[in-house]
Amino acid sequence: MHPPNSTNFVALEIIIFLIKSMMRIKSILVSQPAPSESSPYLDIAKKEKIKIDFRPFIHVEGVDNKELRTQKIDLTQYTGIIFTSKNAIDHYFRLAEELRFTVPDTMRYICQSEAIANYLQKHIVYRKRKISFGEKNFSDLLPLFKKFSTEKYLLPSSDVLSPDIVKTLDSANIDWTRAIMYRTVCSNLTDINIKDYDMLIFFSPQGIKSLQQNFPNFKQEETKIGVFGNTTLAAAEETGLKIELMAPTKETPSMTMALEKYIKNLHK
Repeated sequence: MHPPNSTNFVALEIIIFLIKSMMRIKSILVSQPAPSESSPYLDIAKKEKIKIDFRPFIHVEGVDNKELRTQKIDLTQYTGIIFTSKNAIDHYFRLAEELRFTVPDTMRYICQSEAIANYLQKHIVYRKRKISFGEKNFSDLLPLFKKFSTEKYLLPSSDVLSPDIVKTLDSANIDWTRAIMYRTVCSNLTDINIKDYDMLIFFSPQGIKSLQQNFPNFKQEETKIGVFGNTTLAAAEETGLKIELMAPTKETPSMTMALEKYIKNLHK
């Protein structure tokens, strides 16, 4: 039996070190606006000594009142409003102002979450208004629709609407109408060198679409891809992307929790 060759052993250690170095995440691009100073992303960047940049891959553009009229929407005909996002709130009240429609104090508001309901304070006096909200998911609103089933509801939305929302509203047996009040469009990202990043993180199918539109020659190769939500996962896989990181899960309900766990395991 021959003694181990020290030269080969050192060479093997160097190869292992180089492989681990190649696997390390040094830079991440998150396809969202930059967060506040207290963001968990910044804690991860500091702990793991990595660079995390933020850039919205998509943005919202409001429709004008002429386009709303082509949808045959008359704001005066509705006694209830269903809000699924802060964008929906802003654009509903913007169009109401453009159309010189004064939203009555008797209007009933059904909001997907408490955070969205609280955002109404930007536009109305919150106190003594008919405001209800769910826990988190849109399906959580079903008891509220059954309780307030006689209202005629308007659903302000973007041009992209989750099938789950339609399914829930139809199953509630209420009178509801969708109004497209804003659109989600791809941002211009041509100033970015996408290959500068070891990992890209997406939160919507539109973000995946923006990647394709801005970087038609993008090849994933060693770039890691992280996604949030099943619809984003499906959109990424449809384009042939290999997914390394997925959230939410039972163990990691947020993207930051999933990212921190992934990086720690990768950097062991």
